[in-house]
Amino acid sequence: MIIGYARVSTEDQHLDTQISALEGVGAGRIFAEKISGTKRARPELEHMIDQLRDGDVVVVTKYDRLSRSLQDLLTIVEVIRAKGCGFRSLAEDIDTTTPAGRLVFHVFASIAQFERERIAERTKEGLAAARRRGRVGGRPPALSKERRAEVQRMRDQEGRGIGELARLFQVSPNTIRRA
Repeated sequence: MIIGYARVSTEDQHLDTQISALEGVGAGRIFAEKISGTKRARPELEHMIDQLRDGDVVVVTKYDRLSRSLQDLLTIVEVIRAKGCGFRSLAEDIDTTTPAGRLVFHVFASIAQFERERIAERTKEGLAAARRRGRVGGRPPALSKERRAEVQRMRDQEGRGIGELARLFQVSPNTIRRA
């Protein structure tokens, strides 16, 4: 049996296009949900996997409807395969029910992983270059060195409380504690 899975990330998005495409390829049953692909608990996906029987084929319109990360996608497709089922993505023309389809899937997944790793490398290189030029990322400190010294002096010499100092310097009590 062809089993369809459709997902959109937010409540204001619509499943109609995905459902029509899945019906168009003969999906006998369609599991659909409105939930972010990054969520671990996706009830309809879990329900679909529980319902799979040997010989079924899970079909999605795009592979990112099944998962947002490569590792998660590989894990889900492996669970599907372990149940004796195939996986098919319409947009990427991937069909793991054939040896060639399995090869294409793994090559495609490897390329996607390579690209993610290259993006991470370029990001790290860019941050390192910015640091060498004297730029530092992140949020600027809430208290300058001078103000930190003043907080310490007022706390130690004048005995002022953390709450009072936080109000006086317009920062959180935790910022005062760290100072």
